[in-house]
Amino acid sequence: MSTAERPQPTGGAEEREAAPRRRADAERSIAAIVDAALGLFIEQPQVTMAAIAREAGVGRVTLYSHFPSREAVLEAVLDRAIAEADSVIEAAAPDEDPADEALARVIRSSWAVLDRHRRLFQAAQRDLGAERLRRHHDRVMTRVEKLLGRGRDEGVFRDDLPMSWLVTSVYSLLHAAAEDVDGGRLRPEDAADVLEATLLPALAPPGRDSGLRS
Repeated sequence: MSTAERPQPTGGAEEREAAPRRRADAERSIAAIVDAALGLFIEQPQVTMAAIAREAGVGRVTLYSHFPSREAVLEAVLDRAIAEADSVIEAAAPDEDPADEALARVIRSSWAVLDRHRRLFQAAQRDLGAERLRRHHDRVMTRVEKLLGRGRDEGVFRDDLPMSWLVTSVYSLLHAAAEDVDGGRLRPEDAADVLEATLLPALAPPGRDSGLRS
């Protein structure tokens, strides 16, 4: 084969060096978009793509190249908030102390995150639907399920109901508290106490006092 017939290399050193820069630029743009959108969804759940682009300091073409729809931005922002909740739950040491005491800490830690993001979660429930919103929570609810399972082994949580129902009860009451706070029916500063006083007795075996303060 002559030199003219040999395949020529595609892209030289400059292009190989440019590819990581393009990836880094894309990652910075995505981070800026998600950061901006998180703040906007919390303040204004009906925020538009144009407003997100302005707040992130990117053009609409860049925004749409990374997120083809407002729904896609919302899902990315939701995942960011839930990742924060997951870290907060981990910091609450759910594997330490009796399970009912650990759950009380997890409830309070989870509420602190949910309270900050409750308008975001309302927007997600409205725009994505309750089922998709719940699926996004799978990672954090797996932690809750593990803790409830430990409590069953310790005899502090009931085992006469399906585990899936106990997990749903925790999830649903946390979000019900957010709805009541947003609707003015519950004061934010009372929500953690109310959640603990409701959930721990409900999860305790029939006839057993949770043993924790209300």
